[in-house]
Amino acid sequence: MLSSPDVTGDLLDNPFLDSLGVEQTAWRDGYAEFRLALRPSLLNRHGVLQGGVLATLLDVACGYAGIFSSDPGRPLHGVTLSLSLNYLARGVGSTVVAKGFVDRRGRSVYFARGEAWLDGRVRIATAQGTFKYTRAPLAGLRETPGRPRLTGLDEV
Repeated sequence: MLSSPDVTGDLLDNPFLDSLGVEQTAWRDGYAEFRLALRPSLLNRHGVLQGGVLATLLDVACGYAGIFSSDPGRPLHGVTLSLSLNYLARGVGSTVVAKGFVDRRGRSVYFARGEAWLDGRVRIATAQGTFKYTRAPLAGLRETPGRPRLTGLDEV
């Protein structure tokens, strides 16, 4: 787990974000920032950044903003309970940066907001979400009698 007061680099340990090419550029208490270089495979049929990619970036930025821990022996984990997005402008450019900010923390949930910026000039989307702290990261499928079950979902 990342442990310095302001961490940058490719240390996410998240295969999905790795497959998109997402880079974490800042992470500290109450703040997280992620960068993504745009490429044709991330665009929709209109040549604009796919909305789902933008939603993912904002979800990650808001979520990570609330789980920073300066103690590597006590990592924090969380899941998204709700996320609301507003798309403000077309995603046509070369780089998008998503920034997440914690607005308020409780014992088991936290509230965060996010902004997505295109090429450092145009705010193309905003988000706000509710997130729940969990005891452990979600990891794989676990079989239970009669049906498969995702590990960790019973903690939500």
